[in-house]
Amino acid sequence: MPHILRSRELEVHFDQPNEGYNFSRFDWTGKITLVKFHDEPFSTLERMDSVNINEYGQGLYNEFGMDTALGFKEAEMGDWFHKIGVGALRKQTADYQFTFPYEIRPANFIVEANTDRITVNCLSEIINGYVYELKKEFQIHDNCLTIDYILKNTGSKPIVTEEYVHNFLGIAREKIDAEYVLKFPFEIDKDKLGDKVNPGKKVILDKKEIRFSGASEEQFFFSYLNGDRSVQAIWELEHSKRNVGVRESVSFISNKINLWGWEHVISPEIFHQFSIEPGESTNWTRTYDFYHLN
Repeated sequence: MPHILRSRELEVHFDQPNEGYNFSRFDWTGKITLVKFHDEPFSTLERMDSVNINEYGQGLYNEFGMDTALGFKEAEMGDWFHKIGVGALRKQTADYQFTFPYEIRPANFIVEANTDRITVNCLSEIINGYVYELKKEFQIHDNCLTIDYILKNTGSKPIVTEEYVHNFLGIAREKIDAEYVLKFPFEIDKDKLGDKVNPGKKVILDKKEIRFSGASEEQFFFSYLNGDRSVQAIWELEHSKRNVGVRESVSFISNKINLWGWEHVISPEIFHQFSIEPGESTNWTRTYDFYHLN
């Protein structure tokens, strides 16, 4: 059964690791399927057409190793490698593809659900010297959701990877309109962006803001909004007509901030890149604040 955390202002829904979404991309320990602020949905679905929702993202889904999963390069074709937070995947492609439906051998998950917090532990098997323990704790306080991560390397090889949250945001699940604005604390250098996909020119980049002239019928994407700088990353997504906003702040410095979206969804993404030596661990926090505009 799904778990729900509630405060006077927030309502956050979680699927169990082995229910709902069952694809090989997103972390099964963090399936936040829905977030409501004062009973209004702030999250939406990756796709709104007739697809199997259990194969696509929604809410606040995170992912480890989008570009290459842990141990993929060392694995022989047909052997297994790690997808952190999911389990072991069978190598069936020459290059790692996060959209490929790899065969999955799920990790071991332990869930502790209380009225004020949810804790999920993920224990991996040993594959080619790689072993890990992932622990995530979710709490809400009034208008704030916090996600605390601890990742421990219990294997014999260093773990070098990255993690981000694919924030599938859409207030009231309506199409994107000109009332939205996405704000950053740093200036966006258009000459130092990575990928730029902007069909119909619906996405408008300003100095520290991104605005939208309307809903894009095709997917848009921008990588490295921060250019070549490492920044203390924060973003704020506000809707002036509905008089509400949401802010994500993190406990780490980021060297990659991306933006993906479609006609009904806006997804700013703060990436966390790290390396963990055997026997060591690392921890970080993501905080979401939901608020009314002044």
